[in-house]
Amino acid sequence: MRALLTSGGIKNSSIEDALVDLLGKPIAESNALFIPTALYPFPGGSAAAWRAISGKSPSRLAELGWKSLGILELSVLPSIEEAAWVPAVRDADALLAWGGDPVFLANWMRRSGLTDLLPTLRSEAVYVGVSAGSMAATSTFVETYTEPPRGNDGPLKSEDIVFATPQGDIDRILVTAQGAGLVDFAVIPHLEHEYHPDASLANAERWAARISAPTYAIDDDTAIKVVDGTVDVVSEGQWKLFQP
Repeated sequence: MRALLTSGGIKNSSIEDALVDLLGKPIAESNALFIPTALYPFPGGSAAAWRAISGKSPSRLAELGWKSLGILELSVLPSIEEAAWVPAVRDADALLAWGGDPVFLANWMRRSGLTDLLPTLRSEAVYVGVSAGSMAATSTFVETYTEPPRGNDGPLKSEDIVFATPQGDIDRILVTAQGAGLVDFAVIPHLEHEYHPDASLANAERWAARISAPTYAIDDDTAIKVVDGTVDVVSEGQWKLFQP
């Protein structure tokens, strides 16, 4: 399976061209499944899911003109027969994993069976991640929280770390967690974004030191393209690679 891991969706023409190249055909001829699961732990998550699916979010993905767009809600999959949903995943040209809480998303990827299914999908299928959707595709990732994730949100790989945000007014907890392992590197999204002050270059370097894999810190104008293990950075913005 191929991958396009983004911070803010299909933000520019370079990232859109990379998506079309991965699909091997126009978006208008491609079928996609949209995964909104990562949004639900937040207040107003259901409304945010509607905005993302209907193309009313600032991050472009659902509204790109797909031939068809279905919803793959991971939290319901354990309660239904695999025959009802696995064929749709196997037939999809693209899986679109939206942002939100990466620990919550990674947990439901495992519990739903999607993590085990991903390596068996056809080689030309494309996993497209946005923010948490990109983080959860990796083997290991880090995320900050004002409160630790609930115990049923998935296993944590190491102790929590408390550190001050750049503003110095709020203590947050840095959590290291397991992802789906679709790629063998980590992603830190929203680099130097005004609405994500934690994701400064200085903090990205500190966080990357917690990860025993290459770590890409990327801004919203950057994406990481992966084909058969070969990694290419597609960027009209800022990014940095931290080696373990």
